[in-house]
Amino acid sequence: MVAFGKKLKETQIQEWQGYYINYKLMKKKVKQYVQQIEVSEQSREYVLKDFSRVLDKQIEKIVLFLLEQQGKLASTLSMLGQEHDVLIQQQDGSKLSQLQQSYVEVGRELLRLLVFVEMNAIGVRKILKKFDKRCEHKFTNYYVKTRANHPYSQLRQIFKHVGIIAVVGTISRNLADLQDNRASYISIYDQPALPLPDPIIEAINKAVDRLTNSTDFLHYLGKHALILPQELPTPSEDHAAAERYHLMSLLLNLANAFLYMVNTYIIVPTADDYSLSLGAAATVCGAVIGSMAVAQVFSSVYFSAWSNKSYMKPLIFSSIVLLIGNTLYALAYDFNSIYILLIGRLFCGLGSARAVNRRYISDCVPLHLRMKASAGFVSASALGMACGPAVACLLQTNFKFMKITFNQDTLPGWIMALAWFLYLLCVWTSFREPAKEEMVNVLPQKANSAQIENGLLQNGISQPLLLSAEEKQQDEDEDEDCDNSEESAEEIQKPVTSIVSAYKLLTPSVKVQLLIYFMLKYAMEILLAESSVVTTYYFIWSTSNVAIFLACLGLTVLPVNILVGSYLSNMFEERQVLLASEILVCLGIVLSFQVIIPYSVPQYVCSALITFVAAEVLEGVNLNLLSRVMSSRLSKGTYNGGLLSTEAGTLARVFADSTITLAGYWGTSRLLNVTLLPSLFICIFSIIATCFTYNSLY
Repeated sequence: MVAFGKKLKETQIQEWQGYYINYKLMKKKVKQYVQQIEVSEQSREYVLKDFSRVLDKQIEKIVLFLLEQQGKLASTLSMLGQEHDVLIQQQDGSKLSQLQQSYVEVGRELLRLLVFVEMNAIGVRKILKKFDKRCEHKFTNYYVKTRANHPYSQLRQIFKHVGIIAVVGTISRNLADLQDNRASYISIYDQPALPLPDPIIEAINKAVDRLTNSTDFLHYLGKHALILPQELPTPSEDHAAAERYHLMSLLLNLANAFLYMVNTYIIVPTADDYSLSLGAAATVCGAVIGSMAVAQVFSSVYFSAWSNKSYMKPLIFSSIVLLIGNTLYALAYDFNSIYILLIGRLFCGLGSARAVNRRYISDCVPLHLRMKASAGFVSASALGMACGPAVACLLQTNFKFMKITFNQDTLPGWIMALAWFLYLLCVWTSFREPAKEEMVNVLPQKANSAQIENGLLQNGISQPLLLSAEEKQQDEDEDEDCDNSEESAEEIQKPVTSIVSAYKLLTPSVKVQLLIYFMLKYAMEILLAESSVVTTYYFIWSTSNVAIFLACLGLTVLPVNILVGSYLSNMFEERQVLLASEILVCLGIVLSFQVIIPYSVPQYVCSALITFVAAEVLEGVNLNLLSRVMSSRLSKGTYNGGLLSTEAGTLARVFADSTITLAGYWGTSRLLNVTLLPSLFICIFSIIATCFTYNSLY
């Protein structure tokens, strides 16, 4: 049976060559149709019918081949099942191990078949997009609508996975029986959630999810961390990650993410009062809040580079710097110095170890726990965002101890300094640093982990869907935002070595998505950072009222993500949700303006809620899309996808806080409208950019 898999692998490329969608033929057809339409407008209807017929034939060829291959896999599994029954009786350990490998090999063939379907789906999408562009007709809408729900549609058959799920079930059951080279008498039906599912099964399930666009809350939330996964790691890589894995270290890593977000937002309700007490304008709160983001722009890079060699040392350094920063922030009141206040916040930004948090999850958490750990990272950050203002609400006191003032302005600094001191002790005593030689091998292992799936592309399976370099140059209409599969095999293995190299890997659609991320972070920072000044000026809210309002906004993060991850993302295309969310953010910003009528609490609360919730939906969907379309080379190294998204969001916060500070020169009465204008322009620009790249957002 092992020989069967090896033989199939050798002959597969030649045998499957003729079953891919014929991209060159379809491209020539499109050119012919363009010429016909130019000659006679009456031929348009004929063109649509003829192109539909040709495309139907191509899809039918794919579907019939898919059914044929499923039949071959089913036949192989039937033969393996008979061999399985015989070997269980004999209890021959070596042969049982070979049989286990045979089942894994069948799983690999199934995964190759799924990649075959996915590559053809990409080819169909590109053909439809090319036809719409060249023939100036929305053929895609017509074709999908007429084929999506018809009972005999071949297009529907691609997305029905009854046969595939049956094959996966057979492989899973038999691999569970053969685990540890012995027969198991406990059925997988009695234990439906296997503690250590085989990597091949996880890879197949992910491939099926990609084809059906199905998702759940855990995977949806986990992708917000933008820890770009390799689809099928080698057993050695997953084994190495399992050896590096340490539960307490992971929890301390997540605690760092939680405390940092608390540290970021705990000062927001009192930043304006603190600035006034030091003799500065209330709008200087923008500089106080934003100075942390300015430092984070630089700290993200050196922490990301440091994480190539160590995890414990960066976390210790981060804790010390944050301890110093918060102490300076608290002491600024007694020194009556706005400069000490700003330096303290700069130190807090220099201690941002979120790049280390992401990297630890990516490198030191086994595959079967990685998505849960990623979701934990996002949840910890969201919880910290809500807890920061809530804690500030509780610090309404005023006393002196040893000539040091403790009040609502300084207590956030003292509380966070104490928290980071305790965290430092926990890291020092409980965090386990992975062995040095294992750390050195992280990058090579990560590179090798993509070889199995990327090997499909390297071996030329994707060739029928892609054009050669010469053909690309000849075709001016060919999309520049092609898939990562167009990267050379050698380049795929190498992490990028500079921010410039990373930028060159960004396709136009990815750049638009980073722009969207910048826009939503800018809008959210404007809303949150100026909330204390705006509500005090218009509604005379106390610090407690502002803190409760911000905490309630923060608590909407997880419920909103549950709604989108479990329901909306399965009911609508993510690009549809993306565009709708952008429009809602724009609506929220428009409603926030103070115009002729007096500004009221209901107007402010409703507009803020619309802006914040829509931005949260937008962030989730946008990062979910980014995790799928970013280059695989950005999944590792210093300049990874997580760092790029962090830098985009951090720069947005810097510009937003700078806008608030600069707007203060026009007076508090004009602050709201002056700061909302840039948000509105950036939002409108991002909507226009999204519309231009809408067909590329998959």
